[in-house]
Amino acid sequence: MRLFVGDDWAEAHHDVEVMDASGRRLAKARLPEGVAGMARLHAMIAEQVGDLAEEDVEVVVGIETDRGPWVRALVAAGYTVLAVNPLQAARYRERLGVSGAKSDAADAHMLADMVRTDSHQLRPIAGDSDQAEAVKVVTRMHKTLIWERVRQTQRLRHALRDYFPAALTAFGDLDAPDTLELLAKAPDPASAAKLTIGQISAVLKRARRHNVADKAVQIQAALRTRHLGQPPALTAAYAASIRALTAVLLTLNEQITAMRKEVEAHFGRHPAAEIILSQPGLGAILGARVLAEFGDDPNRYACAKARKNYAGTSPITRASGKKKVVIARFVHNDRLIDALIAQASTAISVSPGARAYYDKQRARDADYNAALRQVANRLVGILHGCLKTGTLYDEVTAWSHQAELAA
Repeated sequence: MRLFVGDDWAEAHHDVEVMDASGRRLAKARLPEGVAGMARLHAMIAEQVGDLAEEDVEVVVGIETDRGPWVRALVAAGYTVLAVNPLQAARYRERLGVSGAKSDAADAHMLADMVRTDSHQLRPIAGDSDQAEAVKVVTRMHKTLIWERVRQTQRLRHALRDYFPAALTAFGDLDAPDTLELLAKAPDPASAAKLTIGQISAVLKRARRHNVADKAVQIQAALRTRHLGQPPALTAAYAASIRALTAVLLTLNEQITAMRKEVEAHFGRHPAAEIILSQPGLGAILGARVLAEFGDDPNRYACAKARKNYAGTSPITRASGKKKVVIARFVHNDRLIDALIAQASTAISVSPGARAYYDKQRARDADYNAALRQVANRLVGILHGCLKTGTLYDEVTAWSHQAELAA
């Protein structure tokens, strides 16, 4: 017996529908988030199962997320959970009707019907270990904080450009600890011009800068340079904003450092860490991100091509009639592709095989980004082979096929 469950989730509740193999609705309900809701869902399914043995029943659940306590509880109950991409769900909704009507109950029905008819096209929730999930949590937070620091730094830059452009000349790295300390101490042109060589030097020493004396003189000279400014009232308002931004950035710097230690600790305890670290271009942080986004379910990727497709490094082909175009994948995991491209950019400097492969792509008139993406694609295949066989990276073995083709 097969039962199909559509689960349209929200923060506080779940609209669910249970459907049989013929598409007939057996039950539907709105369940609260949490233990009580999960108990009611189990009761709904048990009512349909009756006295059948557990091994004679398969429950397939379609839901538009792959994480959270609710999803883990579904997996723990022995249900087959299919994570439906919201874009796929939207297209399937259009397939069922073109009116544009939408409701939570209708979406639950749509998800149930989708897993009933197209479960072979959908990806089950990965069976990643708790260790891999922990690595994912800390690496994603670490990267999120870095992205947030970039945003706050851009806000700081735009504000300084509007009322204190001399500061942009004085400080090259706006999120550096010494820059933030000096801006917090003197956030307006008048107070910055009063900073002494001794005050600036003390801040640079705390930040462990080199050539402190020369840099202090350069910063002081830049801060005292005449520039177009703003009226006093507006300058005071900007200065208050700068104090707030520097405080946020100082906190972000502290938390990024703390989360980096967490990433290294969690990643270092994972069994696959040694294999991943053996890959060219991967250190502890990038390696942790790669592990986190790929997961460690040994059955998730049937072959290297499947892993490459998930990574978004492999190209896609669009062919119609006489027209055929090969292009990069637009839909991908941003965090994963970011880590893989960063790996490739380093690998071409430390791996002769990766460099030769990159030069080969460039010789075919591929631009920098396209060539780097091809290197990343090749490195994903190498990583897949190492993880499948449990072997460390070997430069000769990894690029032997390319050497044979060149010969």
